[in-house]
Formats: sequence, C-alpha cells, structure tokens
Amino acid sequence: MKYTTDIKTPKFDKNGFATSNGWVMVYRANTETREYIFADMERTVIGVGLSAGAYLDAPELPDSADIAVCRSKDEKSWINVPDYRGKTVYHIKTRQSHKIQSIGELPSELTLLKPKTSFDKWDGKQWMTDFDEKQKNDLQQIENQKQSLLHEAEQRIIQLERKVRLDMASKEEISLLREWEVYSIKLIDLDISDSKEFNWPKKPE
Repeated sequence: MKYTTDIKTPKFDKNGFATSNGWVMVYRANTETREYIFADMERTVIGVGLSAGAYLDAPELPDSADIAVCRSKDEKSWINVPDYRGKTVYHIKTRQSHKIQSIGELPSELTLLKPKTSFDKWDGKQWMTDFDEKQKNDLQQIENQKQSLLHEAEQRIIQLERKVRLDMASKEEISLLREWEVYSIKLIDLDISDSKEFNWPKKPE
C-alpha cells in the first residue's frame, strides 16, 4: 500500500532495544520513587531502548485512593503499594503526630488511630487510656490550683494585717481580713483526694 494512516509500532529485541524506528505507547514511572506518573507516546530509534522510567506494559489502576501504583524493584511489573500521603499518623510511644509524605507501608511504630487523651497507651492494637495516670495528673492540677489560691490569700492577709497593725485599716478592711483568713483555712482543710467530689470555697470580694 502506498499510504497508511497507522502509526508504525516498533518491536524490541530480548535486550529491550528497538528493532525499528517509530512511536510506541509507554507508561512512565518516577525514576526515584518508581510511582506511576502517566502514559504517552515515545519515539524509538533502532538499537536504542526506552528512556528511563518508561515501560511498555500498562498498569492496572486501583479503585482506592489509598493505593499507589509503582514499578517493582526489578522493573518487571507494576505493583500496588499503600499510600497514606497527607494522612496524620501517631507514634505509639510518644503519641506525637505528623503527616505522611511518602508512599509505602507504615513503620511498625506508627498508627493511623488517634489517641483520645494524653494518657492513652498503645496495647499493640489500639489506644487504651491509663485512668490511674489521668487521675494522678488531675489531682496534681487541682493541688497546683489550691496552692496558687492559698498564695493569693496569704498575700491579701499580709497586706490587710499590716494596715490593722498600723491602725490604718477601715472597718470594711478589718472585716475583709477575717473573710480572707476564713477563706484560707477552708482552702487548707479542703479535701481534694476525690477530684469530682469537692467545691472550691468562695473567694472574698
């Protein structure tokens, strides 16, 4: 036939070199990550192989966005690889979070499961809250607040006592001194051993 509208498709020998000039559909992979990029046409020259990252066999595209298509290490086939890029993962020891930047299986020390509290510990499959540790922390926070309130009360008492000692206190301030002293005693006597079963005494105004 004098003319043809067909694109001449070259063949390749056993070493991967083209046996004729022409154009061929290739499927490209990133040469560093081996992840599939796109398909396009590549021009072939007799005795020359395909460019780096170009392959003749088409990959099977996955249905899930959590799967990446990559070229195998031996470059003989396309394989599916877990793809968690953009997802937040958590370290099972520190609970520290960060976003995944590359494809591949998660390291054993990372999980996609988010801890619910800062007292969660990994049991090998899931996060479990250490309620004893949480209670200790809650009580410590309450004790810190109690000491802060006591310090405030003692400072007010010292100021008012000085005024009384120097006969510079008004009747209202003398009464207020007693209120702060009563308040400070109530704070001292406050039982915080059960973080859910107590009420802070009312602070003098």
